[in-house]
Amino acid sequence: MTPLTPLPGRWLGIDPGLAIIGWALLAAENGQGVKLLDYGTIETDKTLPTPARLVEIERDMGEILAEFRPEAVAIEMPFFNRQIKAAGGVLQALGVINLVVYRQMGYCPIFLHQASWKCHLGNGRATKSEVAEVLQQIFDLPQLPIDDSVDAMGIALAGLNGVRNQIL
Repeated sequence: MTPLTPLPGRWLGIDPGLAIIGWALLAAENGQGVKLLDYGTIETDKTLPTPARLVEIERDMGEILAEFRPEAVAIEMPFFNRQIKAAGGVLQALGVINLVVYRQMGYCPIFLHQASWKCHLGNGRATKSEVAEVLQQIFDLPQLPIDDSVDAMGIALAGLNGVRNQIL
């Protein structure tokens, strides 16, 4: 198998949700490797109605895009087993994120299946702590939080390295 060559530029990875959205920004320079620039989470107040939470996601995502100006965005396409209630909120949040990226940046995000970006790290069924362990090694970090920002790092790395799914 031929190793993937990182695509130059800034990549924003997003792990979508209604309650918590993980995000991570990576950069690749030709011949310089990949660097983790920043990461974090957007958290919405569970006591607020869904439309108010979506407005908060729109505002916060817009601020992240304005500050970091990524050349590309990779988003995990959620998979739902039977959690229909959770699916509705996550899909609404995903729609807002997709809209904000397109409206503010002028391009469509790349959507990746969870198994494909996790396989890129070596295990399509990896837990968050296993993903964090691999990313700690890749970015030479002492530790990472075990939260949705870790998944966003993996999503950004897969997108940056050319992993693609035919979604949407």
